[in-house]
Amino acid sequence: MEQLVTPLLSGLGLSGAAGLNAYIPLLLVGLLGRLDVVHLAQPYSLLSSPWVLGGVALLGLLDFIGDKIPGVDHALHLFGGVLNAAAGALLFASQTGAAGHLNPTLALALGLLVSGGVHATRTVVRPISTGLTAGLGNPLVSSAEDGSSLILSVLAVFAPVLGVLLLLALGALAWRLLTRFRRRPI
Repeated sequence: MEQLVTPLLSGLGLSGAAGLNAYIPLLLVGLLGRLDVVHLAQPYSLLSSPWVLGGVALLGLLDFIGDKIPGVDHALHLFGGVLNAAAGALLFASQTGAAGHLNPTLALALGLLVSGGVHATRTVVRPISTGLTAGLGNPLVSSAEDGSSLILSVLAVFAPVLGVLLLLALGALAWRLLTRFRRRPI
């Protein structure tokens, strides 16, 4: 049973982390695959290729910088709607594919739903920061998203139950922020 549940929990955590920042969990899983800390079955072993790792690192750096600039961050979130969801789908499938217990199409769909949902929530919550701080708080919020993605990614690989619990806690926090600021008159 653990051989089925652990990859599912790991996939959930990694796809949730991709909804916050696509590049951090891709880079982590690729590096850990390269170091033989995690097993990446074909075709997901491509994530550990030096060329893929270099490309993900470069794009991640550009995204990290761009996401701290008001205005540019919103454009990145629009583009990220597709990219983050695709990364989450790939990451979920990379974890559950190694176990061989989940249909690859279903794994991709589940990863897409989780990462897409997290990214959509992020995209809805971010304007609250922009509105309250005239965009000046966005670099801080972006840094918190990046830090959460990193912590969630590490937990998803090494302590999947804690990773899913953190994902649920982040979802509850986002829900609380949304309901709190929706009730306020503008």
